[in-house]
Amino acid sequence: MYFIFCLASLFLPTLAMAEDTSIVTAHIDLTTHFIGYLSVIVTIAAYIAAMSEEVTELKKSKPMVLGSALVWFIICIYYALHGEAKAAAMAFESNLLAYIELLLFILVSMTYLNTMEERGIFKALQFYLLSKKFSYRQLFWITGGLAFILSTMINGLTIGLLMGSIALAVGKKKPEFVALACVHIVSATNAGGTFSPLGGISTLFVWQHKILHFTEFFSLTIPCLVNFLVPAMIMHFWVPNEIPEALLEKIELRRGSKRIIFLFVMTLAITVSGNIALELPPAAGMMAGLGLLQFFNFYLSKTAHIRESDFAHVYRFYNLEVPKANNNRTFDIFKNVGNIDWDTLLFFYGAMMIIGAIGFVGYLDAIAQFLFGQINPTLANTLIGLSSAFVDNGTLMFAVLNMHPNLPAGQWLLLTLTLGVGGSLLAIGSAPGVGMLGHIKGYYTFTAHLRWFPVILLGYFASIAVHFWINARYF
Repeated sequence: MYFIFCLASLFLPTLAMAEDTSIVTAHIDLTTHFIGYLSVIVTIAAYIAAMSEEVTELKKSKPMVLGSALVWFIICIYYALHGEAKAAAMAFESNLLAYIELLLFILVSMTYLNTMEERGIFKALQFYLLSKKFSYRQLFWITGGLAFILSTMINGLTIGLLMGSIALAVGKKKPEFVALACVHIVSATNAGGTFSPLGGISTLFVWQHKILHFTEFFSLTIPCLVNFLVPAMIMHFWVPNEIPEALLEKIELRRGSKRIIFLFVMTLAITVSGNIALELPPAAGMMAGLGLLQFFNFYLSKTAHIRESDFAHVYRFYNLEVPKANNNRTFDIFKNVGNIDWDTLLFFYGAMMIIGAIGFVGYLDAIAQFLFGQINPTLANTLIGLSSAFVDNGTLMFAVLNMHPNLPAGQWLLLTLTLGVGGSLLAIGSAPGVGMLGHIKGYYTFTAHLRWFPVILLGYFASIAVHFWINARYF
């Protein structure tokens, strides 16, 4: 799996301290130095290797982790030779703390999702939709609508793969429907995850950096809805108006599944309220939710119904001990933790550390002066959003945050919008798209997605126009 889908000193008082202490005064401008050039070369090489994963079959995390290590060692060695080793080390720790908070947040979220999958929740949803004899057009809107809504709270990769699996299961005899539905699902997932701080990594970055209040993100709801609806309404006319064969298989939810959904919702509520009322970092609320899940698993294990084996009479005939069978087995929470997408999490470690290093060298300040000083911020944010079709939006947002641009709330909302929905332009621009490229091979392809580039681009600019119209008060 590709995902996820993304944080401490950059978003906590630690950063403010770092900006006011000797770290800043100890900065050495290396933008025109051999060390700076070498850092850029290593960064580019690492990103090219990561983006070539489908060709080389080399996991994308490996070049990024190694590249970030090389860049920071190069910088730290140079600073050490100039008697400023402490400054470089503290800058590294600042970026590391940022990553740790991201890691804890996503770790808990993905653990809950893996637990729901193990309890059969997603499978039940899939078979429910396939058993209702919906037409292709109805399924097109149902899968897209669910993707838009669920991605506000759940990992976009998970939602993309879930809805993509439904489209594949129902449309195997209609390849054109599967391809079109997957493009629609990618667009819907990215749009839905953009107006909620819990829905995407780039929005999570902005929220944890305290640039925007939690409720301010919801002002992007209508622009994101427009971004979702504009291409969908055009695609609608190319969806076959037929009814696929219904699936009659029945899926039973395992014990505790509904209560796990409740615990996940409670965890999100604790996370949001703790941040708003107590100013706790979101990772604190998520870890509290992990504790609740662990105790619920303990409860399931102690109250599980034990029944005798179906062959108990045979064992008794031979005077043997009758084995017991657990009819409601519990789940292994640490196995669910281990099954999260570590490749993507380590990729983000490499990306965040390497971007932090480039910022420490001084390149991000130079880029910021051009983007937010010499050209119009609206144009800059629009171009950055378009570039998210090629580069992960979480990485781009982290880079912009390291530039520390002085922007009004409206421009931060615009940047959040463009980075969130810009990844829908190409299949490789977002985690849901990349995930489905590998999961639904032969149906959903890069060229199949590229065919709808013009209508998705239309939705991109329409959402920007609507944002300026309804959120003018933020500018």
